[in-house]
Amino acid sequence: MRLFYGFGIRSFFAVMWIASWFHPKAKKWIAGRRIPLDTYRIPKNKELVWFHCASLGEFDQGLPVMNAYKKAKPDSFLLVTFFSPSGMEFYNKRDHQVDLALYLPLDTKRKAKKFVAHFNPKSVFFVKYEFWYNHLKCARRNGAKIYGVSSLFRPTHRFFKWYGGFFREALRLFDHFYTQDIRSKDLLNSIGIDQVTVTGDTRYDRMIAVKEKSQENEILRNFVEDSPVLILGSSWTIDEEILIPALFELRQKFKIIIAPHDISEKHVEQISAEFDHDPERYTNFQNLGRDILILDTIGQLTNAYQYADLAYIGGGFTGKLHNILEPGAFGIPIFFGPKYSRFPEAQLFVDQGVAFTVEDSYSFEKAVEEASGKRAQINEKLSEIFAKNQGAAQKIIRSLS
Repeated sequence: MRLFYGFGIRSFFAVMWIASWFHPKAKKWIAGRRIPLDTYRIPKNKELVWFHCASLGEFDQGLPVMNAYKKAKPDSFLLVTFFSPSGMEFYNKRDHQVDLALYLPLDTKRKAKKFVAHFNPKSVFFVKYEFWYNHLKCARRNGAKIYGVSSLFRPTHRFFKWYGGFFREALRLFDHFYTQDIRSKDLLNSIGIDQVTVTGDTRYDRMIAVKEKSQENEILRNFVEDSPVLILGSSWTIDEEILIPALFELRQKFKIIIAPHDISEKHVEQISAEFDHDPERYTNFQNLGRDILILDTIGQLTNAYQYADLAYIGGGFTGKLHNILEPGAFGIPIFFGPKYSRFPEAQLFVDQGVAFTVEDSYSFEKAVEEASGKRAQINEKLSEIFAKNQGAAQKIIRSLS
């Protein structure tokens, strides 16, 4: 299996290298890994702590632990690696204490050994997903302690299949897992991994902090004025195709902010063409009195939720639901598509009556009508949910000390 794994890793790199000639994201993925490790100098008197995050979402999930660790050990050196370009491109838009961020090298024995030898991490944290066997094994052999943060497992994962022996080896390299839920703990226990503590989802801590630090946005405030607001956050094309027909009716009651997942000029023009007049754009806001604003930029969506009364979150028609805790922190009713089984927070929100699933344009309109009449109750319930689920980062830090 190790031979197949090594072959698979190299084959993936070859595919990405070919794709880099045509796809900008693949080009960044390749270029970021060409920077020699010798470029990065680490103070020898610092204890290096390494966090690995697949992308920006995992960075947000690990951020409360990073900040709490840095507060407890201010002299430590915080290294963060990313697999995806989106993490590298946008992590600096967050309030963080990262000392160095770079792409994780390809997970071959040679590259992993060189990476660990150069940085010599004392503690290693892998956030939620991704378990790169060679890097983990080299770190363990080098004496590092290895932890899983906000780990989340499902029965369908390869670790729990008959053919998952090699992948289970990667999990057994960890000193401790801090899981989001009891199901993840039970699954790990079922394969003989007992060093597990259920601490919850650190994103609750993250979003509470974001809400407390939210600031006024002059453009959004001028667009909203005193009107009720409906946001489509991180919408995919399929979300927009299904929901835009409903917006023609809903725009009579709400001002609408559309924050598409794809903010390319071509896609923004496609959205604009659906309406009888061009919506306002955030990057060229002229305060024309329009009722639709497109957030054609990165970094403003989370702040926009403070102005919203309702929020639809994209990805629920593809099984890749975006972060519903962002609007949840601001106490507003939430809507999303039917494919959310991989997201425990979505099931919790539906069960608690603070989120609503929609199948089509009609059901979206009906859900908006229902939720609008329960705004105060939903706000109160969300406050209770966040209060109950906060503190995961501190639980982890206390366990480490």
